[in-house]
Amino acid sequence: MKPIHHTLALPVWRLIKMAYSYYMPTRIFFGEGELNRLGTEKLPGSKALIVLSAGNSMKRFGYLDRVKALLEQNNTGYVVFDKILPNPIKKHVMEGAALARAEGCDFVLGLGGGSSIDSAKTIAIMAANEGDLWDYITGGSGKGKPIPNPALPIVAVTTTAGTGTESDPWAVVTKEETGEKIGIGIDATFPALSIVDPELMVSVPPMLTAYQGFDALFHSTEGYIANIANPISDMYALKAIELVGKYLPRAVKNGEDQKARAMVALANTLSGFVESTSSCTSEHGIEHALSGYHPDLPHGAGLIMISLAYYKAFVDVSADRYITMARALGRTDVTKPEDFLDALAQLQVDCGVDGLKLSDYQIDNKNFVKYAEHAMDIMPGLFAVDPRPLQVEEVVSILRESYR
Repeated sequence: MKPIHHTLALPVWRLIKMAYSYYMPTRIFFGEGELNRLGTEKLPGSKALIVLSAGNSMKRFGYLDRVKALLEQNNTGYVVFDKILPNPIKKHVMEGAALARAEGCDFVLGLGGGSSIDSAKTIAIMAANEGDLWDYITGGSGKGKPIPNPALPIVAVTTTAGTGTESDPWAVVTKEETGEKIGIGIDATFPALSIVDPELMVSVPPMLTAYQGFDALFHSTEGYIANIANPISDMYALKAIELVGKYLPRAVKNGEDQKARAMVALANTLSGFVESTSSCTSEHGIEHALSGYHPDLPHGAGLIMISLAYYKAFVDVSADRYITMARALGRTDVTKPEDFLDALAQLQVDCGVDGLKLSDYQIDNKNFVKYAEHAMDIMPGLFAVDPRPLQVEEVVSILRESYR
């Protein structure tokens, strides 16, 4: 692959919007064996609420026991909260926050994938504040109130490579009564400390590896075409896209490939930097509407299934950016923006996810208008940063084209 030189002419709006804000307070320890830092580094409190999923993988692979032992080595107490679902729900956030207060926990440690760390962030908010999480959510039925008190400090120990949540302030939770899956983030929900140890990721099965890797990819591609992209987010996004394109098929094929695991983990952390300096676009908003109503739908799988139709919608206004992303994915013969769509389709084939079907997750093609309107209601901010405004009819068209 030839080196990527980002010298294409910028659209007028990008010449105008070159200003950016960069705030990244998280101390990140990245590399094999870095989990051991938990036993020696100064932690942001003396008693942790350890937040993990309701599944048994953290226990089965010994990760929870290792974290407990390292906290004990560091003279730090802990309480375990292990109810988190793959698509986290408000009920469990409120339960975890109540437990943290009752047990006198002064920081929250998220152990696992994005669902556990996102839950840790929202639990940290609610452990320090009164009321209901949806009092502070903007969008949908959220009341959008200011959060009065800073969240408890957060430590993130990620065992997957997908959401980039270890390096951004964002968390996504579903209000189960209404199917509203909405993000929230403040300065205080940047983790104080994050550990990204690729050794903890070798146990992730191939399909989940693919789903998570594509989530990281789309954080980066969305952040690159967003109308608030800037030189810093572009730098992180293009490197993350390159790493996913080159190493995700390897990690899916052989989970023991340590280099591939490390490079996909790096792409994931970089995608969190993209989230911190640019933004997701409405691709995530559309998927949140689907998995909010259908929580069995894995987030990454939902993104994969709508991605080709979604990106086709912006070929006309993001041509230069698509050409650059195609090159970042490893295409050396790029001549037109549609080559990015071809490269994306090929990556899905290479990772064995090209045969996914929305119909397998009880998504009803008669409800496309409902899904589209719900998406625009719950996360209007993501639609606001699209390369151009999408209409409800276009979102319906994206869903219809993606459906099988």
